[in-house]
Amino acid sequence: MERLQKIIANSGYCSRRKAEELITQGKVSVNGNVVRELGSKANYDDVIEIDGVMLNKEVKKEYFLLNKPRNVISSVSDEKGRTTVVDLIDTNERIYPIGRLDYDTTGLILLTNDGDFANHLMHPKNNIPKTYLAKIEGIIDKETIDKLKNGVVVDGKKVNIVDFKIKKRDLDKITTYISITIIEGRNHIVKNIFHELGFEVIKLTRTNYGFLDLGNLKSGEYRPLTIKEIKKFYGN
Repeated sequence: MERLQKIIANSGYCSRRKAEELITQGKVSVNGNVVRELGSKANYDDVIEIDGVMLNKEVKKEYFLLNKPRNVISSVSDEKGRTTVVDLIDTNERIYPIGRLDYDTTGLILLTNDGDFANHLMHPKNNIPKTYLAKIEGIIDKETIDKLKNGVVVDGKKVNIVDFKIKKRDLDKITTYISITIIEGRNHIVKNIFHELGFEVIKLTRTNYGFLDLGNLKSGEYRPLTIKEIKKFYGN
């Protein structure tokens, strides 16, 4: 037997976290009985239904790397009818993004229907670094650099800044381009780091996720991950 949320995630229906929400909301049943307890277990041959629809447990696992354009939602659907990252990928499988990028943030985002893979990448214990290129309004000086080196406190919690590098200081337009690598994934975290330092982020792009980069992908383009890349995330 396996935990119910894991079976749902492994089916590609959604992430394990989302599956837990569905269970606590009473939307999941096993063999006709509604299950609300997160510790509940089931067999893969049990009849599992979500909102009355039988769960398909025989799915092809898919993994994609997308160069997310600006003004695209990092979600499966949007109640306002806006374009989502899922809309940009041609697949018949029910995929979803691993984590999220803000509506106006561009760059590297991963999508999959493999719940275990998504959970592995998002779990804090795995310390997967993410690198962003930020265009900042203003010129970053030595004092700001020193603060970045010492770590910045956002909402009472210190952010572990793995690395950063000034890419360009545009004295005419009074802007700075800086590459910054962090581990955690709090919402708006990069923007909030610079807000705490007194700067506004004008433009933000995620360039790297772990060892992955955008390569030659143009905005809106995507590619499948290779078996070698998937295994590398597990240390194989």
